[in-house]
Amino acid sequence: MEKLLSLIVPCYNSAAYLDRCVDSLTPGGERVQIILVDDGSTDFTPRMVDDYAAKYDNVEAIHEANVGHGGAINNGLKRASGKYVKIIDSDDWLDQVAYRQVLDTLEKGPEVDLFLANYVYDKPAKHRQKVVKFPRLPKEQVFSWPQVKLNLGQYFMLHSVTYNRKVLEQAQVTLPTKVSYDDNIFVFEPMVHVKTMYYLPVDFYHYFIGRDDQSVNESVMLRKIDQQIMINKKLIVFYASQVDKRAPYAKYMNYFLEAVTGVTSVILIRGKKPEYLAKKDDLWRFLKTYDLATYKKLRHRLVGLFVSRDNRPTRHVVSWTYLVLQRLYSFN
Repeated sequence: MEKLLSLIVPCYNSAAYLDRCVDSLTPGGERVQIILVDDGSTDFTPRMVDDYAAKYDNVEAIHEANVGHGGAINNGLKRASGKYVKIIDSDDWLDQVAYRQVLDTLEKGPEVDLFLANYVYDKPAKHRQKVVKFPRLPKEQVFSWPQVKLNLGQYFMLHSVTYNRKVLEQAQVTLPTKVSYDDNIFVFEPMVHVKTMYYLPVDFYHYFIGRDDQSVNESVMLRKIDQQIMINKKLIVFYASQVDKRAPYAKYMNYFLEAVTGVTSVILIRGKKPEYLAKKDDLWRFLKTYDLATYKKLRHRLVGLFVSRDNRPTRHVVSWTYLVLQRLYSFN
């Protein structure tokens, strides 16, 4: 019997916080399939995953050699049997009231390609939360691309999206292994197959911020910047080769690519060292070489006007703006 929702949880050395995550998923009962993917962990995670699978009929355990977040998602997708699919990182959790509302809506509401809900940047150590909402989207009704309007700086992140499994099968997404930031591919490539959407304005997903080794930590992003650049370039290639620029989804895809390229550029600017600035210039040259029309368009928009140029005053403005937005939105 097909489940309503498959929840895929990549787990790598997650013993310290896995209980909080999985205990927030199991109340979904028989409507959900929970797939815990142990990605070659060296702590107690493998045993915890097996214990959950033994205790709950709707929990499945997968053990694999370490292939990274993307590889774990790939393996989880092979087992997913739900009508809808959502990725849950093992240090995050779901709000219980919103969880029930989401399941009820998915079960009783119209079938759509993409289901959206709010998410919360959650910093327990600092007693701070920032809810990310989509106030300009139609609420609790089916809509399509012409109705998609977002606030400045907003785009659909992994925490906000739940895909219809049929869309993921159409997209045939295969994420790169042993790299971070693969979630950008997961929320980008399937969008070309999305025609219908539904937004439920509930604070569904709690995105934990606070680990020193977290991939969104700025120092970690600089250490892994080559991985971020690789993912960014894959988005550029996909956009140039697979996106129909006349299609209804094209405006959003362009906007997403602009946002990711902007983030990569800002982190490189924040790195200050000549080698980082050289990598930034190389990224923009790659875009220019691969897709000249998009390069010209992005370079003359607000983000591109600042981050694609290489002079000290502009870099100071970019760095200061980043710090203001970081404080405002609590994203790392």
